[in-house]
Amino acid sequence: MKKKRYHLLDGLRGITLLGMIAYHGMFDLVELYGIPIRWFFRTPGYVWQQSVCWTFILLSGFCWSLGRSPARRGLLIFAGGLIITAATFLFMPSERILFGILTFIGTAMLALIPASGILRQIPAWAGLTGSGFLFFLTRNINRGYWGFGPVILGSVPEGFYRGWVMTFLGFPKAGFFSGDYFWFFPWIFLYVCGYFLYDIVMRREAVKKLLDCRMGVFEWIGRHSLVIYMLHQPVLMLILECVF
Repeated sequence: MKKKRYHLLDGLRGITLLGMIAYHGMFDLVELYGIPIRWFFRTPGYVWQQSVCWTFILLSGFCWSLGRSPARRGLLIFAGGLIITAATFLFMPSERILFGILTFIGTAMLALIPASGILRQIPAWAGLTGSGFLFFLTRNINRGYWGFGPVILGSVPEGFYRGWVMTFLGFPKAGFFSGDYFWFFPWIFLYVCGYFLYDIVMRREAVKKLLDCRMGVFEWIGRHSLVIYMLHQPVLMLILECVF
């Protein structure tokens, strides 16, 4: 049976994608064209970047249960990540992207297929609380420690930071660089937050009605988010080259 499509979710995805495109455009202006925008690499720019990423990942986790074929969708998005990796290595090696956000989301979609059987046994409120706790606890493992923000509870053993598999999991090896790096841990816990949030939210009929709200062009952008994401950087570069 075909699952219901909620227009508000498409619209929110579209708005978030536009925010990401705007951020990448600003990044290109600063990094590639030397436009001095000091606030971009300070707290305002960081909050902008993180808000976009968090929303994308939470939305993806929320929508996992709505998808008709998570395996097909996950493989498609993962393949999109591989294409971006290959393209950046060929044409922009100094800004290459390895283990970017598409690679992560595709992996997360596939990982939840076997994990969903266990996750369904966990009460939604407990799952949301637990996965949120684990996300913040492991937020800085790529920097060598675990804890909550400035509160350091312990150091990660140095032996973890070796090899490509551990780099993918969130323990980058020495010399690793990626222009867009979304490690599996802790981001998978934020993705699972979205998964449990779906169970909590969808129990309320008023919320279901709200999700039917139409958002015009933002819906269209959200429904075609993968294609637009794949094409937005080349289009940005073409526009900026023409301007400059």
